[in-house]
Amino acid sequence: MKSDKIKPILNEVLKEIQPDENYEKDIFERLNAIIKKINSGQKNIKAVLGGSGAKGTWLKTFDADIFVLFEYNRYKDKSGELSKSLEKILKKKFKNVIRLHGSRDYFQIKEKNFTFEIVPILKITKAEQARNITDVSPLHSRWIKKHKNIANDIKLTKQFTQANNAYGAESHIKGFSGYVCEILTVHYGSFLNLIKNAAKWSDKIVIDVERYYRGKDVFKVVNVSKLTSPLVVIDPVQKDRNAAAALSVEKFEAFKKAAKEFLKNPSRDFFRKKDLKSLFTELKGNDKKLIILEAEPLRGKIDVVGSKLMKIFEFMKNELTKQDFKILKSDWEFNKNGNVFFYLLFEKTPLPKTIEIGGPPLEMKQHVDNFKKIHKKTFEKSGKIHSIDEREYKIPEDLLKELIKSDYSKERSKSIKPSVL
Repeated sequence: MKSDKIKPILNEVLKEIQPDENYEKDIFERLNAIIKKINSGQKNIKAVLGGSGAKGTWLKTFDADIFVLFEYNRYKDKSGELSKSLEKILKKKFKNVIRLHGSRDYFQIKEKNFTFEIVPILKITKAEQARNITDVSPLHSRWIKKHKNIANDIKLTKQFTQANNAYGAESHIKGFSGYVCEILTVHYGSFLNLIKNAAKWSDKIVIDVERYYRGKDVFKVVNVSKLTSPLVVIDPVQKDRNAAAALSVEKFEAFKKAAKEFLKNPSRDFFRKKDLKSLFTELKGNDKKLIILEAEPLRGKIDVVGSKLMKIFEFMKNELTKQDFKILKSDWEFNKNGNVFFYLLFEKTPLPKTIEIGGPPLEMKQHVDNFKKIHKKTFEKSGKIHSIDEREYKIPEDLLKELIKSDYSKERSKSIKPSVL
């Protein structure tokens, strides 16, 4: 049976994705030292381990988060001041503190090759007390820790989603968040059960692990504006929230497709991040053209500047399509220095030199006359005026050069460099 073949693969993958014991020990020692330093001399705040570290679901490439809890009764009406208060504390205790913008500003402290994010939040006991979405994060951790028996399955889900380019709820990615990966795995009981069910998902699947809406139609009792995503995941600690609200149809379908293919032909390759350049180069062959665009983002929060780059990518693809260029495949990825690579695969054959353009019906004389003034070679066909015009762009790189220089692209990036393979 396929499951007999799959289980050994999953065991091998777990060995690959688990943080090395010495590496994990080093991280925890640094985290504990930072937490101890923040808490030293403080009465109304308390720093604690957060994120996947607190849940026990982190991978080799994990997020090292520290939550700084502010006493609820003292700070509940000062939510907007938490970042400012924490910044004063951190700058007294650490040399290089970087402030980043978010729904509530947070901070980074870098030590050698490690980056630690420090997030100010209100110490709450129930979601209704939250003044900001980040305040609920410790409640997420507490809920996940109740299911620590499937921590390894959660790690497999996260790795599988990352490897298949469907991970991350940021607005420029619109994929599965780590929390959604955790909820889905808990709901189905294991990674393999999740994959088996995901392969058969239809649109508008509702996951309600705590059964808040048992026997009810979620779409009639929850604000419909929160349920527009293809997958609805009711937050187990906040029943009026769809944890998967940011998920796009594209990432939903990518996950489903990967699940189907994995079940059909199980392999460790489904857990390994694809080298897009190698993948596209293999697809290129002799009859196809690969264009790679390296885009440097503007300064700012990655979620914001990343969204601007994604808008450029969509803008370019739309303009290429309007000019009759058929995009065989496209994708993108961030590289280590923060730039984004856009990949576009085309047929190598140039478009025809001329293009036929359809005009208005012949009975619309004024519009026909105007059409003839604009176009030189006109003729009548099927009751309409038509023309044969010289095509402006015959190869995609010529159009892309113009799009790179456009105000739309310049306003949303520092620079874009094209290369043709």
